[in-house]
Amino acid sequence: MKYFKNTSWLFGEKILRMVVGLFVGIWVARYLGPEQFGLLSYVQSFVGLFTAIATLGLDGIVVRELVKDESRRDELIGTAFWLKLIGAFAVLLILAIAINFTSNDHYTNILVFIIASATVFQSFNVIDFYFQSKVLSRYVVFANIISLFASSVVKIALILYEAPLIAFALVVLFDSFVLTCGFIYFYFKQSQLLKNWKFNIFLAKKLLKDSAPLIIAGVINSIYMKIDQVMIKEMFDSTQVGYYAAAVKLSEVWFGIGVLICNSLFPAIVNAKKVSEEFYYKRIQNLFLFLIIISYSLSIAVYFLSDYIISFLYGQEFIAASSILAIHIFSAIFVYLGVSSGRWLISENKTMLNFYRNLFGMIINILLNLYFIPKYGIIGAAYASLIAYIAAFYLYDLFSSSTRQIFYLKTKSLLLMRN
Repeated sequence: MKYFKNTSWLFGEKILRMVVGLFVGIWVARYLGPEQFGLLSYVQSFVGLFTAIATLGLDGIVVRELVKDESRRDELIGTAFWLKLIGAFAVLLILAIAINFTSNDHYTNILVFIIASATVFQSFNVIDFYFQSKVLSRYVVFANIISLFASSVVKIALILYEAPLIAFALVVLFDSFVLTCGFIYFYFKQSQLLKNWKFNIFLAKKLLKDSAPLIIAGVINSIYMKIDQVMIKEMFDSTQVGYYAAAVKLSEVWFGIGVLICNSLFPAIVNAKKVSEEFYYKRIQNLFLFLIIISYSLSIAVYFLSDYIISFLYGQEFIAASSILAIHIFSAIFVYLGVSSGRWLISENKTMLNFYRNLFGMIINILLNLYFIPKYGIIGAAYASLIAYIAAFYLYDLFSSSTRQIFYLKTKSLLLMRN
């Protein structure tokens, strides 16, 4: 019951964030228009290519160590904090070099550094590790809801007072600051003090050694998810990024639903392994089939209603995004298969395969974008993403003997075959 309540808090916050974030985000997009919204989306994507460096892949590792030995709490959290802070400044330094290889103007670069500065405040996310290790995620949820409410109110106020684009970039920084204040407040409520945090150089080396593969995986995943919008801006302009980002934002909301479903159902699937292998794989296929039915229904409905959805939510000014949405929404089918089979890889202790297939997908995505975007425009980027998801989360499993059984289960589910 303790773990169920903890997970319920997290699920509730995720759903609230998706719903509020979607509708406030749409309002912001309508206010800014395709060009300015596209510039803001480009800047966030460009910064997103590098922010995985700031996290240093420490999240799960620090939580694991806190659970194993709580007596080292202040040393673990303190060391992780200073590592993440150093990582945040490293991101700013890398960005200072990277912008020289772009076509960005001075104003765009100012936006880049405003949004990238939020990574400094994100160093305090180490407090989240403490709450995770103590199964006290409700405090994390409280802090997230406070920051969500504050940033949403500020965004609405900026729209009503017709604020410039740079103000919306500053909201990203403000959001991180409010979240940090929330974490610190609830940390103090648990009678914990920041001044007790200690840095240990030997522990730092050990944590970085353990997290090295996760840092690489995080960078690959960031490139995989963000590179298309960066490439569109470099090859075309901010307006085209605006159309593309508007469509992708709607698709990715549904990606989050698949994650929530998998998080809810996968513990039952893991427990099925205690009964028998046959029962275990039967439940896995049932999960695949359930997600496929949801994603098929969603994709087909959105395909036929994409014009209406875009014009209703964003207005006629964004109607060019409808063709992107009609294509990109089919990615949900394979993202759902990727998320669910990713849980299976964790259960089977085959996490490196998850890294390899993401690397495979990233390479396919970049190569197809280089060919498709100049030839077909932003529609080409949507097709590149879809094909990359198919390659990474479906076809890749055929090439490895250890995942071929899962490939067959996925194929049967795609064909709507139960047994």
